[in-house]
Amino acid sequence: MSLSLLVVDDDTMTGEALAAFFTSIGYVVHVAVTAAAGRRAAADHSPDVALVDFRLPDGDGISLIKTLLADDPDLAVIVLTGHADIRSAVRAMRLGATDLIEKPVDLEVMRDAVSRAAERARLKRELNYLRKREAEAISETFAWAPPSLDKLIDLAARNADVPVLILGESGTGKSVVARRIHARSSRSDGAFVVLSCASLALDSQLFGHERVAFTDARTAKRGLLEVARGGTLLLDEIAELAPGAQPKLLTAIEDGTFQRVGGSTALRSDARIIASTSAPLRDVVAAGRFRPDLFYRLQVLTIELAPLRERRAEIPTLVNGLLPHGAQLSDAGRQAIEAYDWPGNLRELKNVLWRASVLAAGQHITPAHLALGAKVRPLKPSDSAVALQGAGDIFTIADAERHAIVDALHATGGNKVRAAQLLGIARSTLLEKVRRFGLA
Repeated sequence: MSLSLLVVDDDTMTGEALAAFFTSIGYVVHVAVTAAAGRRAAADHSPDVALVDFRLPDGDGISLIKTLLADDPDLAVIVLTGHADIRSAVRAMRLGATDLIEKPVDLEVMRDAVSRAAERARLKRELNYLRKREAEAISETFAWAPPSLDKLIDLAARNADVPVLILGESGTGKSVVARRIHARSSRSDGAFVVLSCASLALDSQLFGHERVAFTDARTAKRGLLEVARGGTLLLDEIAELAPGAQPKLLTAIEDGTFQRVGGSTALRSDARIIASTSAPLRDVVAAGRFRPDLFYRLQVLTIELAPLRERRAEIPTLVNGLLPHGAQLSDAGRQAIEAYDWPGNLRELKNVLWRASVLAAGQHITPAHLALGAKVRPLKPSDSAVALQGAGDIFTIADAERHAIVDALHATGGNKVRAAQLLGIARSTLLEKVRRFGLA
C-alpha cells in the first residue's frame, strides 16, 4: 500500500525536489508552503509522515508540530531546518518529532529517515488498535481443535494471501480460528483487525474517508483495510455486508486496490481477508442479497465449524481447557454437561463454566451450579421431582421449574439469595415460585 507523505516547507525548490523524489519511489506526496496550509493538508489527507520546516511564513515549525500531533497523535514528524541548534532539536523531540534533518537535504538520508518514521507510525497505530481490542479478544490458551481442523488452520496459515471463509453457528469459535490462522501465518507480526459487517457506516470503517466526504467528516480517516496493512482483516457476519460495499470489497480482494469514501486516489491493500458468518451464505446468495462473484472469491478456502452438539466426543477436552483454575466438577456435573445440547456452543460452555465456578465458591460444581435446566439430564423420578403426568417422558414447564428450584435450594443449603443467583432470576421471583409450588 502506498505511504502518504506531507511536506511543509516555504522553500518551493526543496518542496518540489522532495515531492518528485518520493513520488518516484511510490509515495503519495502532498506539499504545503505555510503552517495553515500544512494543517489543512494533514486534515484532508491523513499522511503517514510529515516533513516540517522549522521556519514558516505564518509561524514556526514547533507550533505546527504541536498542532499536527494534537490532531493526529500517531503521525510521524521529521523536522527540516537550515538553522539547527541543540535547543530547537530538544524542543522538537520532546514534542514527539522522530528525527531532525539539516538542509541542504541528502535524499538518501531523507529516504531512510522517512522509512523509519513510517514504520514507527505503523507500529504505533497497530499497537493502539490492538490495545483497544485486547479486552474483546477471545482467549486462545486452550487446545480445543481436533486434528482435522488443526490441519485446515495450518493450510490457511501457509497460504497467507488467500481469502478464507469460516462458516458455523454463533459461538462455535469462528473468531478463534481466524486468530489462530493469523498467529501461525507469515502475517503474524501485522495487526489482526475485526470488523462487524452489520455495523453502521461500514463503508467509512472499512475503506476510510476523505475530509468532507460527508457532513461529519472533518478530517480524513484511515479505514480498517489500511490499519490491517501487512496483517489480517476479519470481516465478521459477512452475509450482512451492505450491497453497495460488496463490489468495492471484491475489487480490493481481486485487484488489491480501493478508494476512501469521497476520494479519487487508488490506494493499495495488503491485508489478508478472512470472512465469517453464522448464516447459510449459499442461501443468501440464492436469495439475491449477496454477490455470487464475491462469494466464489471468498470461498477459496472454506472452513466449516460443526456445532458442539455434533462434537460431543470433544466436550470433556473442552471442559478441561475452559474450566477456571482450581475449579472442580462433580461426576453429576460432568454428566449434565455431556448430556446438554449447548445451543450457544463454545461461548455458552465457557460462560456457564465460569459462572458455575463463581457460584460454587470452592466446592465441586454440581448440576445446580450449572443451572442448565431440564435438558441437562435424562428424566427420572427423584426426591426433588414431582410425579410425571401423562405418557412417556413428558415433563411440563412447571415440573422443570419446580425441579430446578428444589435442586438450587438444596445446593445452597436453603439460601434463597444464592439459589436465585444460581437460577438466574430475581429473589422476588424465586420467593413467588416457592410459595406457588408449596416449597416454603
